[in-house]
Amino acid sequence: MKIGIVTDSTADLPAYLIEQHEIQVVPTILVLEGKEYADGISISREEFYNRLPSLQTPPTTAAPSIGDFATPYQTLLSNGCDHILSIHAASQLTTIINVARQAAKEFPGKVTCVDSGSLSMGLGFQVLAATEETESGLRSALEAIESTKRRLQVSAALDTMEYLRRSGRVPGAVAALGGLLSIKPMIELKDGEVKAIGAVRTTKQADERMLNFLLGVGEMARLAVLHTNAEPRAKQLLSKLMNRARKSIPRDILFVNVTAVIGTHLGPNGLGFAAVRK
Repeated sequence: MKIGIVTDSTADLPAYLIEQHEIQVVPTILVLEGKEYADGISISREEFYNRLPSLQTPPTTAAPSIGDFATPYQTLLSNGCDHILSIHAASQLTTIINVARQAAKEFPGKVTCVDSGSLSMGLGFQVLAATEETESGLRSALEAIESTKRRLQVSAALDTMEYLRRSGRVPGAVAALGGLLSIKPMIELKDGEVKAIGAVRTTKQADERMLNFLLGVGEMARLAVLHTNAEPRAKQLLSKLMNRARKSIPRDILFVNVTAVIGTHLGPNGLGFAAVRK
């Protein structure tokens, strides 16, 4: 059975991995000062984060259309795929997978839609796990996704609560940390839920917390250091991790400047990681 893989741009997969594994990526929509952009295509991440603080109107996001999913489904099936795995961002946080499921109805029995319960490389690592098992069949690919999900940890330190507040998507647990916009909330994404795991006052404290969270993961099979236009912080975090626990981290580590449709709600200068335990 030949299986095709589809995901959306919130997976944050680097271009070389998308090409290497022949993954179809459906871009989500970013609305910036009244203009629509295809996420990851029409505007660079660096440009977006540089513009974000000065925008008069907060940017908004939207899910792709049914047709945006139906097109790659049809292409893959026409090119010889027997089945499609369509793996997407957490359903509690976006309607993307609901749209994918609507599109899948046009191809009865040919498309399996999977809710990753995650975002960014928390989703991306599940997609990669599936691609590595497609030759073994659909069941093996689905088991690889579930195994990755069980061993996954996604945590982040935001530079401010301002962008969460603007977006109107402040989870109750995060809002409970306090009303001061000057705090730097620490959050974890697990099974589609954003959970508050603390708050600090300074960037230095935030970086130390991220390091401690990473050290607590243990031996890792996969690791991505995530940031929102804060690459120096991300590299410093990895450097400290290597000094403390070099043997616990995988050889290939990804640095990901988080895509704009996620960064809209997080704001610039955030730091985080997605790790899969061995």
